Amino acid sequence: MKIAVSSSGTDQNAQVDPRFGRCQYFIIIDTESGKSEAIPNAARSAGGGAGIQAAQTVADHEAETVLTGNVGPNAHRALQAARVSVITGVSGKVSDALQAFQEGKYKASESPTVQSHFGMSGPGKE
Repeated sequence: MKIAVSSSGTDQNAQVDPRFGRCQYFIIIDTESGKSEAIPNAARSAGGGAGIQAAQTVADHEAETVLTGNVGPNAHRALQAARVSVITGVSGKVSDALQAFQEGKYKASESPTVQSHFGMSGPGKE
């Protein structure tokens, strides 16, 4: 199984980024082989559509599950359409989040956790 974790850094010691669409990296972890790969999130500075683009990146890397802090409505719909399970409310180190997931401590999110454009900088946006 491949898991994508929104991350602020390039390895499993990095912190989980609370933003899905605008995270710095996705750490793609193959739970069968134990291998992981950091993928820069090209959508993070997009003017719009970051969540959808990030969801496509995750799907292109064949992830079956996403671990993240928050996910907006467009990204949530795109991930569901790609049959990627979304788990929100995740924080701490990527390695700890992975372990908690493997121990069954998280459940899939049925709906978005933030509004559109969460994580964009600028007046009135966050």
